Amino acid sequence: MPFESAGCHPGLAATREAAWEWAESEGLDLSVPARRKMIRTRPELWISLIFPNATQEHLDLFCQWLFWAFLVDDEFDDGPAGRDPRVCEAAIARLVDVLDGAAPNGPMERALAGLRERTCAGRSPQWNRQFRRDTAAWLWTYYAEAVERVSGQVPSRAEFVKHRRDSVAMQPFLCLHEITAGIDLTDSARSLPAYIALRNAVTDHSGLCNDICSFEKEAALGYEHNAVRLIQRDRGCTLQEAVDEAGIQLARVAERVLRAERELIEEIEAAGIEGPTREALERCVQDYRGLVRGDFDYHARAERYTRPDLVERDQRDSLSRHFAA
Repeated sequence: MPFESAGCHPGLAATREAAWEWAESEGLDLSVPARRKMIRTRPELWISLIFPNATQEHLDLFCQWLFWAFLVDDEFDDGPAGRDPRVCEAAIARLVDVLDGAAPNGPMERALAGLRERTCAGRSPQWNRQFRRDTAAWLWTYYAEAVERVSGQVPSRAEFVKHRRDSVAMQPFLCLHEITAGIDLTDSARSLPAYIALRNAVTDHSGLCNDICSFEKEAALGYEHNAVRLIQRDRGCTLQEAVDEAGIQLARVAERVLRAERELIEEIEAAGIEGPTREALERCVQDYRGLVRGDFDYHARAERYTRPDLVERDQRDSLSRHFAA
């Protein structure tokens, strides 16, 4: 890990309390196993490591997004909806409709509608387009995985890299970074090849780091959409050999972050970008290293990843009620 830690937000405890109060107010009544899993997941830790300098208001809001996203993730990775493509399609389509402004039904949809309103109001059209694209793309990856799971298919490693870029859900949080950083990238800035490469490298690092740390937990649940598992299947190697190769790949992704930073500075100069747009892009270069390091540190500290022996195999039947009308 070549990047230094930017520290942890001092408001972590307050954000944890606010997240659980928010969940209760939204009617997200977690079962006992689901509650234990969320406590071990520690969404407040990830947010506090990723955004150590955010206002408390932003930290609370972003943590509630993450709390909601982990509920979605656990439902479709581990729960019954992720094993029935028709149920999955209907649930995801409803969530995307609510993201687009449809009236919500049920606690998960109502929670999403509230988060959307508090987050997107007052943001520019270009920011809203990017955030909508990234969030919807993440949600639809669960449907793709459900179909592949039922059909007995697994993606190639090259296909999985592209899929994981959306499925890890880091892209929407790069949009949220703009809020706490006080910036709003133009469409031209978002279209710079090096900015796209930087965004992809940050996201790829998060996905691969997550897969390395999640492998044992996901293997216990029979979950195949994991880079370590795909390396093991592809090479016919031992688990340790697959983990070692994934670790080498992770270091190479960190090098891609550094290369994209350099190339983005060169492109800013070549395009003659000045003023607020230049300042916004330079802020991304400045902050994205901290996002990569914070994500890396989180995976080494949260029991969701450090204690695969605590997997709740009896949780699957208790999840779908969150999506009921």
